[in-house]
Amino acid sequence: MNRSEFKDSLLRVMERKVHWAWPAFTAGMVPRDLLHIHLEQEYATYVRDFPVLLGRAYVQCPNPHVRQALAENIYEEETGKLSGSGPHPQLFLEYPRGLGMNLDRFKHVQLLPAAAEFRALLDETTTGHGWAVATAVTTLFLEGTEFERGELDPGYPRRPRPALRDHPLVKHYDLPLECLALHRVHRAVEGGHRKAAWHLMLDYVDERERPAVLHWMGQVLHAWLHYRDEVAEHCGLEQLAQHQVRKAG
Repeated sequence: MNRSEFKDSLLRVMERKVHWAWPAFTAGMVPRDLLHIHLEQEYATYVRDFPVLLGRAYVQCPNPHVRQALAENIYEEETGKLSGSGPHPQLFLEYPRGLGMNLDRFKHVQLLPAAAEFRALLDETTTGHGWAVATAVTTLFLEGTEFERGELDPGYPRRPRPALRDHPLVKHYDLPLECLALHRVHRAVEGGHRKAAWHLMLDYVDERERPAVLHWMGQVLHAWLHYRDEVAEHCGLEQLAQHQVRKAG
């Protein structure tokens, strides 16, 4: 598998990182009293421990150039000092805080079954299959979106950047704008992170490692889709979708 084939295969995986329920989330269709489920599960599956997941890729990597790029990412995620903000997991908690949720429940989140399976797979892929797989899963899959092709080719659409006042949590749930600190940081650093992630994948992953990277990226995508199905169900969106189908019929 050559570099071009590897790149296109990774892009096809990322272009499938789309879930049917996300438009309902962004349209404010999740009842306010169930919204905490989504935030808690996201926080506990990977947001809280994302610097740790990145660190696992770092400690397995023999290449100093790759380690330097990963170290910079870890430092920003863990401290926020490169962007002048704060630790990203703590910034995430500004969402539930601004929505008036009880932050104590984020200290001991009970993962739903598919969420627990997704987290277990993240642990496996970041510890047991080498730095390339761990780096792909963290810097490409978890940090990336379905718009990755646009990060590499200006002829394709990039990730949308709507006005902050149009953020779904602001627009539909009255989240104060000052609680979008993490969103602002991601906007500031996402370009550099996307460029670095693809640079590491395409320029440093050995040809012999590419099939394993693609295999585990596919497994993570599959588990993520099931995890998001489960969250959507617990947020009442599965019943809503079935109702809309019956109504349309």
